[in-house]
Amino acid sequence: MRNLFAFIRRYSVLLFFLILEITSFLLLIRYNRFHQAAYMDAAGEITGRVQSKYGMVESYFYLRKENRDLRNKLTDLQNRLAENFQNPDTTVLLKTDSIPLDTTGRLRKYQYMDAEVVNNSTSLPTNYITIYRGSKQGLEPGMVVLGPKGVIGVLLDVSENFGTVMSMLHRQSRISASLKKTGESGRIEWDGMDPHKVQLRDIPKSVKVVKGDTVLTSPYSDFPPGIVIGVVEQVFLEKSTNNYLLQVRPSTDFSSIRNVFVVKNLQRDEQLELEKRLSKKK
Repeated sequence: MRNLFAFIRRYSVLLFFLILEITSFLLLIRYNRFHQAAYMDAAGEITGRVQSKYGMVESYFYLRKENRDLRNKLTDLQNRLAENFQNPDTTVLLKTDSIPLDTTGRLRKYQYMDAEVVNNSTSLPTNYITIYRGSKQGLEPGMVVLGPKGVIGVLLDVSENFGTVMSMLHRQSRISASLKKTGESGRIEWDGMDPHKVQLRDIPKSVKVVKGDTVLTSPYSDFPPGIVIGVVEQVFLEKSTNNYLLQVRPSTDFSSIRNVFVVKNLQRDEQLELEKRLSKKK
């Protein structure tokens, strides 16, 4: 207390001056409309800026949670799409999914599971993507991987909590694809050069192909049919064959992948087993 009185005694003149200044300022604002309006404008602008900055900081901390919630909702919507179901040819219901049948009684074929990308490469001849989801979360090698804008690649291997994906930007990647307009099927490859261009091969020269045609996954691939792969940018004639070589710009920007969907074909094992039995009979 003694220090407080000593401080007041030492700076009494300055404190008295500040009190008079503040009092004069308040009286000026209270009884003068012009100064009152100017004060309100300045105070409103300062308050607005502070609230705006506070809102940006607050929204940043909630962004991760909102992003996770949106991914969960999008995954649920993906699983309810009509193209994930087929007409049943058996009375046995699937037990692997909470929605084995849709409202028309069609049997589920594809199940979508979201995953976060934790590692990715685009500058190598053999590019891989690591995702934060593994065998504990239902992943198996051979599942296909999609992004928000189209095809990503194929799941090669899994650990308990992680999975490695062979990117479409891989020299050994082969994806069955078709032209949206004609339905003609070919295969998507990558020459290891430009990450913004992949090649569509085995399209006959008899097919009419123009720049801007959309390329989709075909019904013969492990991917759900009709998923966008990219758009034809250039059309070349292969001299040694009767086919085109089409340069395709992928719909996915592989350098900015953050979240993906892993797609499980619930009828794949049955199909592979039947084809295996057929090959043994030959």
